[in-house]
Amino acid sequence: MDATTDKDPLVQEQIYNALCYLGESEPEEILHSCDEYLRQHDKLAYPHRVIILKAMETVVRNSIALLDKSTAKEVIRDWQQAASNVLVAVGQRFINKVMEEVLTKFQPGILPHYFVMQTFANLSVSNGE
Repeated sequence: MDATTDKDPLVQEQIYNALCYLGESEPEEILHSCDEYLRQHDKLAYPHRVIILKAMETVVRNSIALLDKSTAKEVIRDWQQAASNVLVAVGQRFINKVMEEVLTKFQPGILPHYFVMQTFANLSVSNGE
């Protein structure tokens, strides 16, 4: 997965494709490996983090029926946290666009999802003066 940091888009695409291919036969193993990699590399630049997150999304979508309930729950939580982190990282440069997207998740009379609130809070902290 370290090759996701390669600047060549073809290499990045190959890593994505390899993760998806491996995820077809060992979805839980790949999801756990991606999760562990993201945890160990919490400073990974967001474009590279997105490659891994997209691969995780594809693996989950293609093997949702095969996943153990506990794995699915853990992956969803971890995936949401990683996605929130990506939004916060992007927000350090494009705060208006990210805030616009996050604010669309606030609906009158409906309690927002935990990760929407967490993303909103982390955006505030990372962009506060």
